[in-house]
Amino acid sequence: MDEMERVRDLYGRPRPDPDAQARVWRRVTAARRRRRLSWLLLPAVAMALAAAFVIYQPAPSGRSVLLAAAGTAASGRVPDGTYWHIKKVRDGSQVIGLWAARDGRAWTSEQGRITRVTGRSAFSMAGRDLTFQQIESLPTDPDALRERVAGMLPSKGLLADALSGLLWTKPSPPAVRAAAYRALADLPEVRYLGERDRGEAFSYALPDGTRRTLVIDPATSQVLSCTDDGPSPRTERVIEAGWTDRGPR
Repeated sequence: MDEMERVRDLYGRPRPDPDAQARVWRRVTAARRRRRLSWLLLPAVAMALAAAFVIYQPAPSGRSVLLAAAGTAASGRVPDGTYWHIKKVRDGSQVIGLWAARDGRAWTSEQGRITRVTGRSAFSMAGRDLTFQQIESLPTDPDALRERVAGMLPSKGLLADALSGLLWTKPSPPAVRAAAYRALADLPEVRYLGERDRGEAFSYALPDGTRRTLVIDPATSQVLSCTDDGPSPRTERVIEAGWTDRGPR
């Protein structure tokens, strides 16, 4: 017989205190409930915080998106290269390219066939030829740029399209591209459509009733695509746009 058995024989087996048992049980139950509630509340708290962030995070306006793109464009590096080159795909299959040198020489390509541009400039605005020098000397103040461009157009209804052309179809310097974005941000006819095709979409009407939509990437300030909805629907997706030392090929 061990010592504990001798004690039990002398004094009897201890009887549990029901009050003590109840107190212990209440404490254990309360602790379990607190732990369970804490785990259950974690997802709810996280969801509430996320909802609050979504609710109080202001949705971007069209003007703020264009101004953000302007800031990106303004911080771009000074153009460096022999040729201004743009490559795009029209209507999903037609590959079109342009190479233009500062001295006026230019080549176009269509489905791999390269042709020298003769008798005209590689760049134009509302049918009016533009040289590299004219594009590079455009104002970098948005108000002044808007006035200069408007003075070159036969119709005020072409202003939004002429400004948007400075963003991608012409070798505009970074400061001119930034001014064009800022000028577009103040035009009431430019409509913001929201996110589309990995970018932000804007549209404006052309004089013939066509609705032209540009999709831009504010993070790079690049135009991703241009779509015309009207009598002659057309979509052009930009593959490359910038300066390069690689000539026509």
